[in-house]
Amino acid sequence: MKLLVHSGTIITMHNKKIIRQGAIAIEKDTIVEIGKTHELKRKYGRGYEKIDAKGKLIIPGFINTHQHAAMSLLRGYANDLPLKEWLEKWIWPIEKHMTSHDIYVGALLTAAESIMSGTTTVNTMYHYMPEENEAKAFAEAGLRGVVGHVCFSWRKKQDKKALEDLAKNWHNKADGLIRASVDPHSPYTVDPEYMKELKEIGKELNKKYGSEKAPIIWHIHAAETDDEPEKIRKAFKIQLKNGIMEYLDSLGFLDERVIAAHCVALTKRDIEIMKQRKVKVSHNPISNLKLASGISPVPKMLKKGITVSLGTDSPCSNNTADMFETMKTTAILHKGVNKNPTLTPAQQVLEMATIEGAKALSWEKEIGSIETGKKADLAIINLNKPHLCPLYNEASHLVYAAKAADVETVIINGKIVMENKKLTTLNVEKVMEMAEKTKNSLLERLARNVK
Repeated sequence: MKLLVHSGTIITMHNKKIIRQGAIAIEKDTIVEIGKTHELKRKYGRGYEKIDAKGKLIIPGFINTHQHAAMSLLRGYANDLPLKEWLEKWIWPIEKHMTSHDIYVGALLTAAESIMSGTTTVNTMYHYMPEENEAKAFAEAGLRGVVGHVCFSWRKKQDKKALEDLAKNWHNKADGLIRASVDPHSPYTVDPEYMKELKEIGKELNKKYGSEKAPIIWHIHAAETDDEPEKIRKAFKIQLKNGIMEYLDSLGFLDERVIAAHCVALTKRDIEIMKQRKVKVSHNPISNLKLASGISPVPKMLKKGITVSLGTDSPCSNNTADMFETMKTTAILHKGVNKNPTLTPAQQVLEMATIEGAKALSWEKEIGSIETGKKADLAIINLNKPHLCPLYNEASHLVYAAKAADVETVIINGKIVMENKKLTTLNVEKVMEMAEKTKNSLLERLARNVK
């Protein structure tokens, strides 16, 4: 496909460059040129499908770096509970009854919601099953994603088999849209020897299926709550002398291809180790607030030069996949708790949702900014709304005023996946019907088991 997106304001996210009355020429899956509309229209006139973006912003698609996509099926199922109770008494019991089809349908629903709100890449951690899975759902939706299998000490044999199948059948597949990751659930559900083994498994899978350009990464929940050291002590009879990151580092787990979600309960030493090992972070402010897990010391990490990206977490703990909501919460939360209005400014938060997200997923050479040679992952936002008028600063509008509903058109890998608010890859009504039917079937299975 050949596309020319023209007459809009391009927020490139490359050196803070903004091009007004700009145009982007796309061939197949790649951006071939960026410039002024009057110049590119002459050069790319014939044979190019044209999208008029007059009065609109063109941005790199958002990159959601921590999700459990299939859990949209559990949206609203369990709310207003502490994390431990939420997981152990509600989430894990119902998840035991989820089938591969349930997971596929839930991921389809999240894919639709993500695309419709301008997200083009999702990093998801969930239970992988060969029959139907999140990777299949993302590929069908045309959504870019890193798909991981979540690993626990109690099912090591099953995990290893799933990881091999995931990497073999999905890594760098679907025209390069899908990548695989190795996902230890957390330091308190994965014993130290298994954590070391999962690191080695990731390295072996990289040798077989990955590459320097398209690596298999590691994705883990870490330092999510203050009581995590106590959970580790109870589970594995290990007394932590210092923080969670120092513990993970002692196991040889941390490096530049690890993305750690939450990072709420960090010590000063933890932050130093993260800087040294170049660990990437996914900040999930909404789920952390909703579950009362605490507030991540994001300004301290940013000051140290640590890559901090943004995630929504699951649609069961958020309860949406809305990156606009996450951006605004990030920007205002850290100002408020630190009583400093200069922290996490709009431009920086927008970077966290785009180019920093790409860095966090080791994918920055292809996505995260609008540059010649990068993949064409774009979202077009209509500014012709009362809440976006008048316009002084584009980054400010995107972070503080814009809504998911303002996204009009989305392009992923050079393909139009939503045009004028209508998905081209999925029938949204059909997906929603499937989700309701699947939810009812899941609840029936749970009820039969309880009886």
